[in-house]
Amino acid sequence: MLGARTRVLPDCRPLLADPDDLTLVFQPIVDLAAATVAGYEALARFPGTAGPDVWFAAAAEAGLAAELESLAIHKALDVVPDLPANTFLTVNVSPHILGSAPVQDALATRPDLRRVVVELTEHTPVDDLALLRRQCDELRERGALIALDDAGSGYSGLQQLAALRPQVVKLDRALVSDADADPVRVALAEMLGEFAGRIDAWLLAEGLETPAELAAFARLGVPLGQGWLLGRPAPTFQPLAPDVVTMVRSQVARARLTDSVASLLRPVRQTEGAGELPPAVLVGPQGEPVALVLADLRTAEVYTAPVSLRVHPSADVTETLQRALTRPPAQRFDPVLCTDPAGSVLGLLRIEDLASAARKSR
Repeated sequence: MLGARTRVLPDCRPLLADPDDLTLVFQPIVDLAAATVAGYEALARFPGTAGPDVWFAAAAEAGLAAELESLAIHKALDVVPDLPANTFLTVNVSPHILGSAPVQDALATRPDLRRVVVELTEHTPVDDLALLRRQCDELRERGALIALDDAGSGYSGLQQLAALRPQVVKLDRALVSDADADPVRVALAEMLGEFAGRIDAWLLAEGLETPAELAAFARLGVPLGQGWLLGRPAPTFQPLAPDVVTMVRSQVARARLTDSVASLLRPVRQTEGAGELPPAVLVGPQGEPVALVLADLRTAEVYTAPVSLRVHPSADVTETLQRALTRPPAQRFDPVLCTDPAGSVLGLLRIEDLASAARKSR
């Protein structure tokens, strides 16, 4: 087993001998409210097909983790003067080697760390959190901000969050992926967002890949977003694509309609025939909604139900909830269909979302 592992890990010593083999790409971090780039994350890239995680694992295996990370930090700090105006650069550091000589030497190449965010990754237990906090405080004194990656990923991550008081809290990807379809993930993200607000930190939703995920975090008021949906890593500091700007502005504007159901819309598949996985909407030849395709919560059996309530996206949340709960018992908890004035399907409204929004508006 050890031999198999050794074969898949590259030898990183030649890479350290020729630093030009390590290159950087930069992924935008987006201010969702303004639909602009707030900063960039510097990501290491290596020769061949092996990903960064493999190279850093190889470095750790060879006892050279600090040397490889320091090389990436040095290259990242070199490009800080080239940042577009009003943006920052995020540099990744493993917390257990933050105090190592190679990493400290790399960070010392730029005494003024304004516009630099030191992102602590890898939430393995840290032996001395008090020491780590002092190291972070020293970086803050030089102008840096501290970010904590993968918040909510486990006990050690939460422990570091409480001890280090970072200025940026990056949600664990597991809480972001498919959050639009999982109220529990949204609730956990909301909890972390409230905690971030208490310590005067910004919450960042990392790994956004679908418009529905973006919509879910726009509804929560998450200030920062990052992911392939918003912009892929590139060798230079790229602005947001015009279509991305339009999409972000649209989702945020919809989320700001807090008294209307528009902010609660969930995307839904539309089909003209049977076989679509629930939830879905059966539509007629002109795209008109005919029935809902749903699943029984107890048996998981798929069935069709009539469209018992349709509303416009500007409909009031509380009024819509009241109308939904006065339907016949068989349809009382079915999703509410949202359509435009022409009758085209815009999405579904879940009863639990309506109830939660109605409680918050009281």
